[in-house]
Amino acid sequence: MNMTLPPLVIFGPSGVGKGTLINRLMREFPDAFGFSVSHTTRAPRPGERDGKEYHFTTPDNFKNLISDRAFIEHAQFSGNFYGTSFQAVKDVAATGKRCILDIDAQGVQQVKQTPLQPVVVFISPPSITALSQRLRGRATDSEEAIQRRLATARREIEYARQPGIFDYVIVNDDLDRAYHKFKSIANGEMDARGDQMPLLHDWNHDL
Repeated sequence: MNMTLPPLVIFGPSGVGKGTLINRLMREFPDAFGFSVSHTTRAPRPGERDGKEYHFTTPDNFKNLISDRAFIEHAQFSGNFYGTSFQAVKDVAATGKRCILDIDAQGVQQVKQTPLQPVVVFISPPSITALSQRLRGRATDSEEAIQRRLATARREIEYARQPGIFDYVIVNDDLDRAYHKFKSIANGEMDARGDQMPLLHDWNHDL
């Protein structure tokens, strides 16, 4: 792991574009960043490969890993388990790259209790309405699953509003603008660690 830059933790609602931003960064800087590949019990989506996007596993095996204290953080979301293993982070560290973790709000709480001292970036949609449209546009989930994801998104936004949760917030209303900011943060060019940047929209009418 790049010892001058702490791990970069990315969180935000499902469908907000976290994966798109991370993948773009990894393509532009393949030698600078390493993605911590999480475990999940959900089924692979079209094009996803085991060991690339996720380590796909069974619920029983995931629970065994929990019992073995293999995870830095883990959570259940939309009926599936997700977790970041200590080994996944060690694998990135062994390459000398800056480690990127894509986790949920519950995972952020757990990671903050570890010695990692990460830089935490919250990726926000411009509104719940826009997020709903993105989720339906993916055509990968049932309406019931979409409603669960939107309910979780509201909880994550409320969590992010608390003081001291994130170091940076990026509202992904324009992909190129969001990526420019994300790239600057990832490369350590924006040194505002600890600043309380406000969520840029009043969500009260949408929540």
